Amino acid sequence: MSKSIYNEEYRKLIDALKSARIAAGMTQQQVADALGKPQSFVAKVEGYERRLDVIEFIAICKVVDADLFDILKANL
Repeated sequence: MSKSIYNEEYRKLIDALKSARIAAGMTQQQVADALGKPQSFVAKVEGYERRLDVIEFIAICKVVDADLFDILKANL
C-alpha cells in the first residue's frame, strides 16, 4: 500500500483545502499564524510533503471557514 500523501484522493483533499484558503483570501502565513505553526507547515501540507492528521484537518477547515463535511463529501 502506498503512503497516503501519494494517494490521489488525499491530493484532492489537500487541493480542496488550498482552494478554501485562497477563497477565504488568506495567505499560508495567515493560516499558519492562526494555527500557531510556522508557514512551512502549511507549505509542506499544500505541497504534499506532510500528511495531515484528522485534528489538523479540522483545525485548518475552521481557520479558513470551510465546511469539513462538504470538503470530504466532494473529494472522497
